This record gives sequence, C-alpha cells and structure tokens, in this order.
Amino acid sequence: MTGMARTPKQAADPTRVVGYCRVSTQEQSDSGLGLDAQKAAIRGECNRKGWTLVELVEDAGYSAKSLVRPGMARALDLLSGGVAGALVVAKLDRATRSVMDAANLLARGEREGWALVALDLGLDPTTPTGELVANIMAAVAQWERKAIGARTRDALAAKKASGTRLGRPVLLPDEVVDRITSAKEAGASLSAIARDLNAQGIPTAHGGKQWHASTVRAIVVRIAETATNA
Repeated sequence: MTGMARTPKQAADPTRVVGYCRVSTQEQSDSGLGLDAQKAAIRGECNRKGWTLVELVEDAGYSAKSLVRPGMARALDLLSGGVAGALVVAKLDRATRSVMDAANLLARGEREGWALVALDLGLDPTTPTGELVANIMAAVAQWERKAIGARTRDALAAKKASGTRLGRPVLLPDEVVDRITSAKEAGASLSAIARDLNAQGIPTAHGGKQWHASTVRAIVVRIAETATNA
C-alpha cells in the first residue's frame, strides 16, 4: 500500500495501520460473535500485505447511525496524530452505514494523510479500483447533500409564498447551510461539524474564523425554526 503522500499534510507510514471492529448489540459483544471474524480478517490481511497492526480498536454494542463512538474516536486520534497511515475495516458497514459519513472519512483521510481501507469492497484510495469506489461514494454523498439542501429550500420557499413569516435569515452560503444540515442529519456531532468547517477554512455567518459547537448549534436551531415556524 503506497503512494499516500498526496495531501498538504505529510502522510504517515502507510504500512502501519489501525484496525477497527464494531458490533451493534451487547449480545454480540458478550459472545464475541462477529468481532472475532472481523479481527481475523484484519489480521489476515495485515499478514498478507506485511502491514504492522498498530492497534485493533473495537466498539461493542454501538450502532452505525453516527461516527460518535469511543472506539472510532480512538482510531481517528491515532490516525490524526500520524501514528498510522490507514484505517482498516473488514466491512465498510462496520465503520459506517452512511454514504455521507464514509465520504467524510475519505475526505478527512485525504486531508490528514491516511487512507480508509474496507476489505469487503476493495476500498483503498491508494489503488486504482479503490480510488474509483471512493470517487463513486463521494459523488453519491454530494448528490445526497444537494438533495437535502433542495428539500430545505423548497420548504422555505413554500412557507414564504404562503405568507408565513420566517425567522432571522441564516447569513451563510447555501452550500455551507447544506453541509451543516446534511452532516447533522447523518448523525455528526456539533463538535465534529465545527472541526470540519474549521479544517476547511469556512468563515462563520458573521465572517469569523473559528467555529465552535455552540456556533453550529445556533445555525442548526435557526435553520429548524426557519423551516418549521408557522
């Protein structure tokens, strides 16, 4: 697994990887059913490829509705810190069931110099096939964001046309509003959304340079009030 140094941040050693496993129920956690198979698949791939498994992280009893999980947080901290150059999962749905969250993980990896590798899909952005899969997922996620934004704008237009008084307008470009709305609907935390906006250098509604969870919360609340106020 080579060729990962394609971002402004220097990529970590691509042969050092973090494994991630997840099961959604406590029963699966207690029995080891599912976790053992995932661990075996990850260790087997590491042996075949000559990768060093830095750490094998697990989330037992957590759903994939959101990326906010202690094990995932631990894995992302290791990757962001340059300890490893790839996040390896046996199946993509162990990391997330959301195309948008998967695309966000891929984008974060590209920014920070690490790759997301899903063994079941051949998803590895450092290979031609993996890059194709990543591009398809990014395109689907972009379509989903635009569709969510379009539904929100249509709802606002309908209320305005009916004479409904809307709340104070959100002073942000449509694409930023869409980004916040779609990320929240995908289950991202307010802090995670703020970190992503800061990483992209996107200014706040009043031109500020620093987003906080409270700043994002204010925007989310205002969007909701604007869309539902009758």
